[in-house]
Amino acid sequence: MLESERAVASQEVSESVLDYLARQSELDVLRFITCGSVDDGKSTLIGRLLYDSKLIFEDQLKALEFDSRKFGTQGREIDLALLVDGLAAEREQGITIDVAYRYFATEGRKFIVADTPGHEQYTRNMATGASTASLAVILVDARNGVVTQTRRHSCICALLGIRHVLLAVNKMDAVAWDRAAFEAIEEQYAAFAAEIGLANVYSVPLSALKGDNVLARSSHMPWYEGPTLLSHLEQIDTATDSVEMPFRLPVQWVNRPDSTFRGYAGTIASGRVGVGESIAVLPGGRTAKVERIVAGVDEHDDAIAGEAVTITLDREIDVSRGDVIAAAVARPESSDQVQATVIWMSENHLLPGRSYLLKTTNRIVGASVTEIKGRIDVHTLQRDAAKVLELNEIGICNLSLDAQVAFDAYGENRTTGSFVLIDRVSHETVAAGMIDFGLRRAQNIHWQAVDVDKTVRAQQKQQTPRILWFTGLSGSGKSTIANALERELLAAGRHTYLLDGDNVRHGLNRDLGFTDADRVENIRRVGEVAKLMLDAGLIVLVSFISPFRAEREMVRKMVGEGEFVEIFVDTPLDVCEARDPKGLYGRARAGEIKNFTGLDSPYEAPEDAELTLDTTTLSAEAAARRVLGFLDD
Repeated sequence: MLESERAVASQEVSESVLDYLARQSELDVLRFITCGSVDDGKSTLIGRLLYDSKLIFEDQLKALEFDSRKFGTQGREIDLALLVDGLAAEREQGITIDVAYRYFATEGRKFIVADTPGHEQYTRNMATGASTASLAVILVDARNGVVTQTRRHSCICALLGIRHVLLAVNKMDAVAWDRAAFEAIEEQYAAFAAEIGLANVYSVPLSALKGDNVLARSSHMPWYEGPTLLSHLEQIDTATDSVEMPFRLPVQWVNRPDSTFRGYAGTIASGRVGVGESIAVLPGGRTAKVERIVAGVDEHDDAIAGEAVTITLDREIDVSRGDVIAAAVARPESSDQVQATVIWMSENHLLPGRSYLLKTTNRIVGASVTEIKGRIDVHTLQRDAAKVLELNEIGICNLSLDAQVAFDAYGENRTTGSFVLIDRVSHETVAAGMIDFGLRRAQNIHWQAVDVDKTVRAQQKQQTPRILWFTGLSGSGKSTIANALERELLAAGRHTYLLDGDNVRHGLNRDLGFTDADRVENIRRVGEVAKLMLDAGLIVLVSFISPFRAEREMVRKMVGEGEFVEIFVDTPLDVCEARDPKGLYGRARAGEIKNFTGLDSPYEAPEDAELTLDTTTLSAEAAARRVLGFLDD
């Protein structure tokens, strides 16, 4: 080929590549998930989409052929599921554990697909993948039909705001391409979807393993006249009306490069905003007008949902990370008490009264579940009574927050209506939640200003109020030491009150048993009483086993810095059992007492107590003097 011909050919290739890239840049992106029960074929389906779309590089194909011989289940054939199952444990067990995200594109659309776990143990990972998806491909094994995990995943999709479902009835080759089998499953799922509010459901019979009705139409099922799975994904319109919603900008960062500029940066969650428009900052309701809109180094007259911007205001008002800047004429709700739908994702139970961290948009506040109003049965969709939520259960809960947050109902705005709960001790994300509405009771309760406060009461008593929290096993000597200490404090002219675990259970907490949930509520109530007594200016001695770190930390957070003193009465279990002053260990060993701390119920020892008392070497009086010395220091 002549040099000029080679140059022309090279130019044509360059132009065709540029044209292709230009066309691709104009395509919209569909985020969807695949979900369903174990072995329904989710990973195989995604592998088939990638393989048949010619989106696998040569080195990937060779690696796939090698892995198929090593791990695969298809004999000498390529095991397409291995394209997605990346973890060694997944390949060895043949199941999906983590959420795997894959990108691919066709001439009609770009896709980001999340392959989510089917095993019940990993439902929390499935919820993570569903939280950003616009469409769900729910696979059903044609041999098994709609099963429990199909229902559970469908419920989660409905709760998370996914309104488009593609029901992929897979493994039709295993039922001899039987039309009746497909239609029975289609009818069964349609009835269930209607009950949970999934209105846009489309069904496709296919074989991910063989490729039938995935990209190409199947010759084995001439009775099916609808589009293939890929055609449906390319054509379906899942465009949301987020731009038409009221303007919401959760503030992620206060941008202050110098004294002349103060901007509020974040990604617009919904709506549009323009220069000169009136906004309100929630919670609080402070108002101003938009002065400038900056994106990168450029300034714009307006911006819409999905754009990351920095806006400045025409006057100085207090705006912090976690606040929500909203249209002044259409503001979100603000409250510190809400009802929400909660998907519990931890192996440890959700216990009402336990304090968690709640993160919504960019704001983190303390939160506790005050009431579980019901647990949703994924079989019947009925609301059952429940005292706790277990792993993968879905409940309707009332939550009380440490501070007001701005939010929309999740059904109106998925971004500002969603949250996660985080365990304060382990920092594990334990739940995903969707806010239903703010509770009216929060609007009827306000702090009443008083003239006589804790400082005045403490000055009158000439002492520094403290909560002295004694924790340890039954029989460790907590109550004996607390009693001796109160005598010493009284002799020194101090004003005190002793809250003892057994005594309080005769009155205030007589309705509580010894389950984990009741133990949490026991400490929550005692913490509130101790806080009131602290406010009265007293030195409060609290002697409770209080077995869980989370609840002791909750009480610490209720009061000011240095006002909570944790005293660990550190006595080994065998010593406590040998003492057994009330005969409780003997009865527990005989099976007469259930949930006994130290035996069949755990005790979580303090990790950083202010004071530790070893009662194997200290008498009660000596231990009390140690506490007095600590307070004097």
